[in-house]
Amino acid sequence: MTDVPFVQPDQPTAAEAIAQLHDELFLFDDWMDRYQFIIERGQALPPFPDALKTEDRLVPGCQSRVWLEPTRQDDRLFFAGASDAPIVAGLVALLLAVYSGRPAAEIRATPAKFLQDWGLIGALSGNRGNGVAAMAARIQRFAQDEA
Repeated sequence: MTDVPFVQPDQPTAAEAIAQLHDELFLFDDWMDRYQFIIERGQALPPFPDALKTEDRLVPGCQSRVWLEPTRQDDRLFFAGASDAPIVAGLVALLLAVYSGRPAAEIRATPAKFLQDWGLIGALSGNRGNGVAAMAARIQRFAQDEA
């Protein structure tokens, strides 16, 4: 790949990534600890080059600034991402853990409903919840364009 820090999958499938993230997130009983876990996931994202923090990579609809960069390698889509807000960077990290390194068909078949099911969207402010939905929709559009 290129010098861009595309996220490599830790799990062989999106479903397994979702299950692992669920188990890790729900080790914590309260939302403050869960938020800290999410923030730490964001801090662990590979550095996103400043040269890529351009308007065309910004995700519209996010309260914070979020950049996503896709690439295709063979039959898989890989994503790099960043945000200027720690909690949002963590949400980017969660989405990339699920979607990066997957075939477009698997991405299209895996809606980001898991974040709502976990109560994460409801625990965020309305604008942040909308931003997560915008990030997921952008990833889905990239996968749709590969159809």
